Amino acid sequence: MHEDTYHYGVIARALTEIDAAGPGLTLDALAARMGMSPAHFQRVFSAWVGVSPKRYQQYLTLDHAKALLADRFTVLDTALAAGLSGPSRLHDLFLTWEAMSPGDYARGGAGLTIRWGWFDSPFGRAVVMGTERGICGMGFAADMGEAAALEDLAARWPHATFVEDAMMLRPWVQAALGGQAAPLYLIGAPFQIKVWEALLRIPSGQVTTYSELASAVGAPRAVRAVGTAVGRNPISLLIPCHRALRKSGGLGGYHWGLPVKRAILAWEAARHDAEAAA
Repeated sequence: MHEDTYHYGVIARALTEIDAAGPGLTLDALAARMGMSPAHFQRVFSAWVGVSPKRYQQYLTLDHAKALLADRFTVLDTALAAGLSGPSRLHDLFLTWEAMSPGDYARGGAGLTIRWGWFDSPFGRAVVMGTERGICGMGFAADMGEAAALEDLAARWPHATFVEDAMMLRPWVQAALGGQAAPLYLIGAPFQIKVWEALLRIPSGQVTTYSELASAVGAPRAVRAVGTAVGRNPISLLIPCHRALRKSGGLGGYHWGLPVKRAILAWEAARHDAEAAA
């Protein structure tokens, strides 16, 4: 088994165990559940997350989202870039992206071939989809199961042809999960794409609110519509819809399950702090 795949599996299980057990879980007990020595497990975990398991537990407290909103709120520029295609510097990764034309989107993916495959990630099994232009979908199965996650994502483009082809997608997925360059192909309605573009401008380790996103796309009164567009984001993690919170500091919703959203936010905050302290 490839070492990265093995470690992704270990970290995914560890994050789930930490979240379920709460602050009382000791390093020895957690390492035993992973089938590893405490020293080895701590090295692997710290290498991937950026902090120790004990420190990571602090990022999963119930008031973590409120603390993020108070300390790391990002005010988005109200003016969006005029073009929706071509290369752009996107959040903490350097990803090239382009958007499907509104006419093509309206046809529900007719004439489009979408490759798909399953991959291990730090947040559990992920189904990834892509065309020859780049990744167009990513979803997580931890909450709803693999069959439902695959069906849910494929339903975004009901008239497309779907072909299982993990090998074609693997280089992009490995690059994206490793923080390297990977292409994105945004398949959505024009308003949705504007919202997703705004999400891409939220730096890793920081958050914003749904109302701030609404202002950023020039529709300050359309908070509900913005929330719907955020929820319909097909490329989870890479288009960071998990960084959108309620004004109250509540997590709000997350299509792939709130435990996954909490884990991603904690993961990013931990890495952000570790890098800042380095």
